[in-house]
Amino acid sequence: MKVVIIGGVAGGASAAARLRRLDESAEIVMVERTGYVSYANCGLPYYVGGVIADRAELTLQTPERFRERFNIDVRVGSEVTAINREAKTVSVREAETGRIYEEPYDKLILAPGAAPVVPVAASLDSPRVFTLRTVEDALALRAFVTEKTPRRAVVVGGGFIGIEAAENLVEMGVETTLVQRPAQLLKPLDADMAAFVHAEMRAHGVRLVLGGSLEAVDEEACGLVVRLGDGEALPADLVVLAIGVAPEAHLAAEAGLALGQRGSIAADASMRTSDPDIFAVGDAVEVTHGVTGKKALVALAGPANKQGRIAADVICGLNSRYGGSWGSSVIKVFDLTVASTGLNEAAARAQGYDCDTVILSPGSHAGYYPGARPLTMKVVFERDTLRLLGAQIVGAEGTDKRIDVLACAMQLGADGVRLKDLDLAYAPPYSSAKDPVNMA
Repeated sequence: MKVVIIGGVAGGASAAARLRRLDESAEIVMVERTGYVSYANCGLPYYVGGVIADRAELTLQTPERFRERFNIDVRVGSEVTAINREAKTVSVREAETGRIYEEPYDKLILAPGAAPVVPVAASLDSPRVFTLRTVEDALALRAFVTEKTPRRAVVVGGGFIGIEAAENLVEMGVETTLVQRPAQLLKPLDADMAAFVHAEMRAHGVRLVLGGSLEAVDEEACGLVVRLGDGEALPADLVVLAIGVAPEAHLAAEAGLALGQRGSIAADASMRTSDPDIFAVGDAVEVTHGVTGKKALVALAGPANKQGRIAADVICGLNSRYGGSWGSSVIKVFDLTVASTGLNEAAARAQGYDCDTVILSPGSHAGYYPGARPLTMKVVFERDTLRLLGAQIVGAEGTDKRIDVLACAMQLGADGVRLKDLDLAYAPPYSSAKDPVNMA
């Protein structure tokens, strides 16, 4: 059996390693258009800010190690340009030589990921305009900041990457403005919880322009000028575009595979596409939302890793299924930790749920033990059944632990009554005796 994998990083690399563990005789070829096949993309902003000092720390597996450890043929700097389903081949172009060749497959896994959204208003071919998706993007931005010592930056987009980029630029001494079209940062949060994030960023010197729409990025003699819809002009030495991502599904579309919402790749619970010999995993794939049961796009590394392993299992004859994505996430925002899972209140109401919320303020640990800091928790539940629909937490240490407890409870079907009966560990340095997810 020969399996060709298009794309590495989370989904593709996980699929490759799992395939080898299940089948020692399979021929596995992984084609990755960048120079890095398996890297910590969530760590890229922290390399820009110097928190991760050694670029080698970003690389989880090198092509050489994949070959030596797993006997996998990894071809970086190569891009698949077409899929021929009838002949069961893919067309591959080598970036360095320009050579194009056909690679046959028995099974094909698509793991192309999602591409940064670059609006026409910002499609300026300037070395001062950056996105932050690949290792090469992070290297370029880090080099610019350290070598050119820019004074002012504008980050466009208030999601995970935008916030992390803004934080790390500030830590590098760059005066930073963050422009966000919606009136709040972090879409997974409700407005009342996002307010804590706004205050934290402003306290650390980030200027927020909420409700600001990008009209143009112009290059002038003095540098860049970011022009907004209300007429405001923001001078900048560099611009980071973090507006969002879109599924990179053009290969699937051109090959005639069924597509899902926003042009994503449609796949079933076994990660199989409309072609039984082609699988798809990661950010380009439409999944089932764990709360609503409806189709959704969830661009996170955790689901991509799981999907890669499931595709490998199914190819090797195992009955693995992907149970859906709940969107559990956590992000560092200067001195805060911000986490969420499931639906926020606004999303739950938009989906038609008759829901209610409870807002709680436990300490990070017992108040009588030194160093306790407040947490703010918002739990969304269905009014009649007390079914958990989602949760958001903003605070200090312990935020990640509590969101994980709530995520597990929600995914296992616990309602509010069962939640209070959970038997969890407690000690004064770690938990609050009055913690609603750690009743002691």
